[in-house]
Amino acid sequence: MTQELVDRKGPRSKTKSPASRQRRRFRPIQSAPHRKPKTIDHGTLVDESFQVVGIGASAGGLEAFTLLLRELPPDINMALVLIQHLDPTYKSLLTELLSKTTKLPVTEVTDGMQVKPRHVYVIPPNTSMTISKGALHLTPRVEVDRKHMPIDLFLQSLSLDQKNTRPQGDSPGTHQD
Repeated sequence: MTQELVDRKGPRSKTKSPASRQRRRFRPIQSAPHRKPKTIDHGTLVDESFQVVGIGASAGGLEAFTLLLRELPPDINMALVLIQHLDPTYKSLLTELLSKTTKLPVTEVTDGMQVKPRHVYVIPPNTSMTISKGALHLTPRVEVDRKHMPIDLFLQSLSLDQKNTRPQGDSPGTHQD
């Protein structure tokens, strides 16, 4: 194998010409044009584009959400949308509980709310949620074959909104949503 490589290169001269003694200058490869960072209200630079990440959990997902949010840096350049199976008859304390575990603003979604980077959004109880053109939309709870599947519904809309072939998010558990 080594001999084949030597044969391909051909004979080498031990005397170097003046042109070959000069150092070769390499020009850096032009990369894609950089986007100009924009300044947001609290003075930190962020890329104008950011990812929206959907995260789903069962009704017992508080601990998982808490562990995740506790570890995230406050300057993360993405928005997190938390979708949890909630009992339609109880008031959710998820927003209040999670806001104590992170420096990121945690907000319960209202219809038409525009998604911003470095924010956490929580689905309200008794609703289904979709995203379109960067805005969260709420509709009354929808059941298909007596099943409420808010995580699937949101991740499908997120995939379409972000023009990805695959949603960004996770729904651990029984895979029924």
